[in-house]
Amino acid sequence: MTLLPNSSSSSQSSCNDFDFFIGTWTVQHRRLNERLVDCAEWSTFAGSTSVQKILGGLGNVDDNGLALPGGEYRAATIRSFNPKTNLWAIWWLDARNPHYLDVPVVGQFCNDVGLFYADDVLNGLPIKVRFMWTLPAPDQPRWEQAFSLDAGVTWETNWVMEFTRANT
Repeated sequence: MTLLPNSSSSSQSSCNDFDFFIGTWTVQHRRLNERLVDCAEWSTFAGSTSVQKILGGLGNVDDNGLALPGGEYRAATIRSFNPKTNLWAIWWLDARNPHYLDVPVVGQFCNDVGLFYADDVLNGLPIKVRFMWTLPAPDQPRWEQAFSLDAGVTWETNWVMEFTRANT
């Protein structure tokens, strides 16, 4: 695995952790069709993402186009860094429900992997949510979302996004 630029081998995150992600990307999505019911069927679809810094460098936002098999939609991710705690908070805003922000996942980069967690509810059940960022190859970041029903003992990965820098 390629080391993430601006990340260290310690747990000290910085506002530069997501600098590798600034720019325009094509996205290959792979999403589990049903979550936390032992489903093994995945859907794949294309997408695009454009990422820019905000808050004077203490955050970033991305604008996403998702070409789901059932229809296209837009979404945004908002990330902010707290220099007092060295933690990131990440929110998802879906254009299909534009007045609702998902519960933020909170975390940091450690040993070149970004791990971010939240407590949430899915279908009336309490779950843990995990986002994981890695950089398997230069200019090819990977994001994974996983849910846990047992307080993080086991995880079901349910969405993977593989990014390739777009030629602009």
